[in-house]
Amino acid sequence: MRVALVTESFLPDVNGVANSVVRTAEHLLRRGHDPLVIAPQPPPAVRDVPVTVPYPVVRIPSLPMPGYPQIRLGLPTPTLTAALRSHGTQVVHLASPFVLGAWGMAAARTLKLPTVAVYQTDVAAYARAYKVGMTEGAAWRWIRTVHNLASRTLVPSTESAAALTTHGVERVHLWRRGVDDVLFHPDRRSSGLRRALAPNGEVVVGFVGRLAVEKQIDLLADVSRLPGVRLVIVGDGPASPQLRKALPAALFLGVRRGAQLARLYASFDVFAHTGPYETFGQAVQEAMASGLPVVAPNAGGPVDLVHHGRTGCLVPPFQSQGFTDAVRALAADPAKRAAFGTAARHAIEGRSWYAVGEELLGHYDAARTLGLFHRRTPVAA
Repeated sequence: MRVALVTESFLPDVNGVANSVVRTAEHLLRRGHDPLVIAPQPPPAVRDVPVTVPYPVVRIPSLPMPGYPQIRLGLPTPTLTAALRSHGTQVVHLASPFVLGAWGMAAARTLKLPTVAVYQTDVAAYARAYKVGMTEGAAWRWIRTVHNLASRTLVPSTESAAALTTHGVERVHLWRRGVDDVLFHPDRRSSGLRRALAPNGEVVVGFVGRLAVEKQIDLLADVSRLPGVRLVIVGDGPASPQLRKALPAALFLGVRRGAQLARLYASFDVFAHTGPYETFGQAVQEAMASGLPVVAPNAGGPVDLVHHGRTGCLVPPFQSQGFTDAVRALAADPAKRAAFGTAARHAIEGRSWYAVGEELLGHYDAARTLGLFHRRTPVAA
């Protein structure tokens, strides 16, 4: 198949959408297919960062989103339709469609191509958190409009499926994310790295992700003050300056990738994930692959990933007390940490990127079989 991946974010961005697109394109190549990536032009500060991938990438002119300039909005341009036509695209994969994805949908309809829309970002929550000039209700109306034009919509969790169905999105199917269970592995634990992170033998509690308002990392302020606990923050983002002030006892390491990131995960003792708006929670899955017990909110994607009382703890979202109590209990109980970590590693077995890539190929085939017969412009409620 010739598959065009129209994405709202791509390398050198570091986020779940960009990573998922890279993994999908890699799987397509591995299986003998022909991927094309169409993505917004990155911001000027990183425009010269080399992106070397073994498939074509078409960049679309973009502007920063008002209120959240780290997100680039692709502009309407004939380049998109021309790229699909030149590529000979047979299926259009819309990764977290919102702006560029909407133009991709229009281009696909013009060319009578089947589309698979992947819901991956809680846009309505972003609208609420960042006041980006769109109300939460308007965001849901736009999501419904775009996704109901797709041959099928893929969601990463049961909570996402329920939310979309409640808001009138049709043809919703579950497609979870994969994890590199070779890279992220308990055997990468490093005693030397642990001594550097916790020179006094503290229990190391790690967070990995974008430092942004919606992640609510400030809920870990009391965790950072627990005796015998060392909070380590891995990542960067617009909220970094505020978080460094709110969490003065935490160790901020910035962005880490690849084997270096894997060693950090495996060298933590507990993984804390605070964001209540995750449609999946890739960092949670990577932590589990690394053999860590996870403390996460009882909301969004982590509900499917974390088995409370077996692989970690699910706590009330938006409240710091639950995170603090759960971390305190795990810090005091090495045997429970070990048992939860072992169970977490077992829980991710069978979730390789190859396995979920094969599932995705099945969705592409189904979209091609469906064709365009069902597609209509939905009436906004």
